Amino acid sequence: MFQRILIANRGEIALRVIRTAREMGIECVAVHSADDTKALHVRMAHRAICLPGSTLAENYLCPEALLEAARVSGAEAIHPGYGFLSENADFARAVVEAGLVWIGPPPEAIAVMGDKIESRRAMGVAKVACVPGMTDPVADLAEALSAAEGIGYPIAIKAAAGGGGKGIRIVREPGDLESAFRAASGEALSAFGDGRLYLERYLDQPRHVEIQVLFDQHGNGVHLFDRECSIQRRHQKLLEEAPSPAVDAATREAMGAVALQAAAHVNYQGAGTVEFLWAKGEFFFLEMNTRIQVEHPITEMITGVDLVRQQLLVAAGEKLEFSQSDLSVTGHSIEVRINAEDALMNFQPCTGVLQNLRAPGGPGVRLDTGMYRGMEVGPMYDPMLGKLVVWAADRPQAIERMIRAIQEMNVGGVSTSLPAALQVLEHERFRSGDYDTHFLEGLTIKPPSKWLHLVAAAAAIHRHDLARRKALAGPSAERAGWVARGRNQNADRGIQASRSTGNFGGQA
Repeated sequence: MFQRILIANRGEIALRVIRTAREMGIECVAVHSADDTKALHVRMAHRAICLPGSTLAENYLCPEALLEAARVSGAEAIHPGYGFLSENADFARAVVEAGLVWIGPPPEAIAVMGDKIESRRAMGVAKVACVPGMTDPVADLAEALSAAEGIGYPIAIKAAAGGGGKGIRIVREPGDLESAFRAASGEALSAFGDGRLYLERYLDQPRHVEIQVLFDQHGNGVHLFDRECSIQRRHQKLLEEAPSPAVDAATREAMGAVALQAAAHVNYQGAGTVEFLWAKGEFFFLEMNTRIQVEHPITEMITGVDLVRQQLLVAAGEKLEFSQSDLSVTGHSIEVRINAEDALMNFQPCTGVLQNLRAPGGPGVRLDTGMYRGMEVGPMYDPMLGKLVVWAADRPQAIERMIRAIQEMNVGGVSTSLPAALQVLEHERFRSGDYDTHFLEGLTIKPPSKWLHLVAAAAAIHRHDLARRKALAGPSAERAGWVARGRNQNADRGIQASRSTGNFGGQA
């Protein structure tokens, strides 16, 4: 096993890797930009190295800077987390060529499955059914118009490279294709440096279901069942659950077998996710994410498998600790992403300073986050601040547990996406399990109760008064302030009894 690894990432995923690595006796090296000096992943690592420059291209996205940090620190391996350079085949190759271990799949597998065109070609050879569409990028608008007629509307225009919902446009009429084509190409070029596009049939009322897979270097592979990821806005996930309420046992087994078939075809190693579109009982290969997923905790909760531990063991050359017959689904898990976004303003990203935090507790509740009081939330990084995860014996209990956990959660200083998640959980269609990827399009996000804002405003006035008295009277006022704050917290706990309450951001 490794003595020391470098985590080439930041925030909650860096913390997630550090926690498991420390339990395994592995020293961790964190990297950070100048504005991340106080970040939790920096504090929890055994050693931290400040990357040069003030832009992402100069630090977190700079292969040379990351490799130099690994060399200086004496790290033996690099874990890329997710996002940033985690699916960059060139960076993976550079890590290997530098004599380090890449904690991820082989660069060749990343190159094939990380490119949607190449992956569709590979799946054709592997006899894995894909969504009907193209296996070559379109050369120009004229070719796109011609291809769309052959495939049939509605059409999904997609970037050949990248992910995260970037470079995707849905076209229902021929007259809308030109503007959508240009917009998708420009967005793809900006996000991934690659403006290539391809077209595929857009399935109405589909569900986004994915299968977690895990392979070692000795040809052994397992799947860890399914996750439902259909609650999305702008093709980006907001809430996930495992297992999917739409998939029966026979389909789950069939999807798992196809996912293993797809991954084995590219000699996959480590943790990865094969994504499918499911509609009317049929499922089609969509893409493969060649890294650990944001939503991996819900798989861990229903299987009891630490996926980061398995990544480290596989990268060190060890065999999987279990076979497919050893795995089973226990209970139900739900994850809600905590994004710095204003759900009332079409999920626009928000910035600010985190003034107050309160984490939920109780059995079956997990919070993966890099948040801390005084943390500045700026526009440079992804707006995701963390993930709230619950587990329960069954789906109805998991839904109620997540509702309760969100009500307890307090994030002050920035608006978050939690009000939207709460309304999803309380909606009858979600509770029945009858929903698809369009669910959020028809949901009008409502603000919290008016009286809650009044309570928050009163609390803000109270804090201001305490600060003023402390400045005027010295230490005795400070002690009085602690007493007053304790009373206010007791009152706050009483407020949380109502289902509609919970401070989700924007209020202190």
